[in-house]
Amino acid sequence: MKITMLYMLAALLLVGSLSCQKAPEGGLNVPFTYYRLDNGLKVVLSQDRTAPIAIVGVYYNIGFRIEPKDRTGFAHLFEHMMFQGSKNLGKMEFIRLVQKNGGILNGSTRFDFTNYFEIFPAHKFETMLWAEADRMRGLAITQDNLTNQQGVVKNEVKVNVLNQPYGGFPWLDLPQQAFTNWHNAHNFYGDLKDLDAATLDDVKSFFNTYYAPNNAALVVVGDFDIDQAKQLIAKYFGNIPAVDQPKKPDLSEPRQEQQKRSSRLDQLANRPALAFGYQMPARFSPEFIAMGIIDQILLQGDDALLREAIVKQRGWAGEISGGINADLGNMFNYNGPMLWSGSLVHDQSVQPDSIVAVIDNVIETLRSKPVDKETLDRARVKFRSWFYDQIGSFLGFGKADLLASFALFDNDPAKINTIDRQISEVTPELIQKTAQEYLRPTNQTVLALTIKPASR
Repeated sequence: MKITMLYMLAALLLVGSLSCQKAPEGGLNVPFTYYRLDNGLKVVLSQDRTAPIAIVGVYYNIGFRIEPKDRTGFAHLFEHMMFQGSKNLGKMEFIRLVQKNGGILNGSTRFDFTNYFEIFPAHKFETMLWAEADRMRGLAITQDNLTNQQGVVKNEVKVNVLNQPYGGFPWLDLPQQAFTNWHNAHNFYGDLKDLDAATLDDVKSFFNTYYAPNNAALVVVGDFDIDQAKQLIAKYFGNIPAVDQPKKPDLSEPRQEQQKRSSRLDQLANRPALAFGYQMPARFSPEFIAMGIIDQILLQGDDALLREAIVKQRGWAGEISGGINADLGNMFNYNGPMLWSGSLVHDQSVQPDSIVAVIDNVIETLRSKPVDKETLDRARVKFRSWFYDQIGSFLGFGKADLLASFALFDNDPAKINTIDRQISEVTPELIQKTAQEYLRPTNQTVLALTIKPASR
């Protein structure tokens, strides 16, 4: 995770629901219970008794797309503020509470949410619910805490971007070039002057508005009792008041009608790099699912066509990577315009135009004719392997992340059990149609990262 505050505070735990609807026959069946509290909090419970661990996660529907225009980086700043104390837990005591109970925790800021989660021994389930509810109910917002975290975030920007080779490339750079809507195209980490300008009133208003139960989803995964969980969630979260939410900003992007090219000098890098991106279809449209298959064909795995052409055949780079929302999540945990993108660090002897020509030629093979059955079948297998890995990743957190995202954005965590079927329905004709519209040259954005000339 690029924008994140990670606290790995304990030795690794052992790896390890009542279903609202039946999964497709023969497909994935993640059991879950989904409901809302009277205050609007969305709750997803998914029981898994295979190991005595549990996960509690709270996802707030505020990411860096929605932050105020004169406060770039504010969503990320506030992520840090959430660890500075609450009504019953002093500064950093939340972290120590999880640590002393054998758990690990994390917080991150993404395009469309800020999330917080704990993974812990299952018998500490009530403690973790109480702690998350305590900071949703009331944060310790003081000038001292704000000033301290402004310094921490500014230092993070300097370390991870300004003073780092390839800092911000391509995850921070490419959206600013590809999109036209400010919400999708500004500096998500935040300009230093905007971080300095944040006031205590700004922070209080931000918390009171966006960190409300009716702007959040609570997810619980692991070894716990469903009925007990419902009782405890009602006890600790049920009386936190809802807050009227402002209208969400318009995130829409116009159809891109011409190729965009830009470059940036990296004073610290020793080899040039190139990134490319294409605006994605609408989330959960048939073309969106087809792009998941196209991603597997072109970029993912040792048999990917772009890897074959650029890395294996020409040896221009040691690796090419990317995907859908590749650097800040996955293809399901966002809710707005997105890029399918790739990037590589390449030899100095290779010109960006040569790389782009190869990319275009490879992509044209998908645009000019339907893929063969063998290619499609292999891509489906790769996609399912990736998807099942997501669900089982990080002690079950991958499953929690998908359930929370589908609840928060779609009001429908059952979507987790429909992906298998949707992948099966992708046809060669749909792949070609999708490639013709979304992988056209006029929907392409290219960013070349250049380096200082070698001194003589």
